[in-house]
Amino acid sequence: MKALVCDDSILVRKKFKELLTKIGFGTLLEATDGEEAVRIYKAQQPDIVFMDIIMPKKTGLEALKEIRAANPNAKVVMASSVGTQSHLKEAVDFGVYDFLQKPIEDAQVLKIVSNLANGK
Repeated sequence: MKALVCDDSILVRKKFKELLTKIGFGTLLEATDGEEAVRIYKAQQPDIVFMDIIMPKKTGLEALKEIRAANPNAKVVMASSVGTQSHLKEAVDFGVYDFLQKPIEDAQVLKIVSNLANGK
């Protein structure tokens, strides 16, 4: 499977990459902002996107909306910290696949990937 990890924090991207590699993802793509995420998504069509809500240039919500417009079946998982939970309703309205609470825990990611692999 192919995943896109979009977060302006290099540490968050590194943690995702290590975990996703460990569980068998073959291709891992990275973006540092929502604008880059949309461009990479359209070019690479990853199976799943893990995206922060608050980022420079284009927010995760704006990127989610564009990605879902390009592919209504896109699986985008939004990561939010305590201060950004007010954005969750908007993410649901835009068709988010699932949510992660920061700080990210491996078990959360594993559950989401398992659901995706099982067609849920």
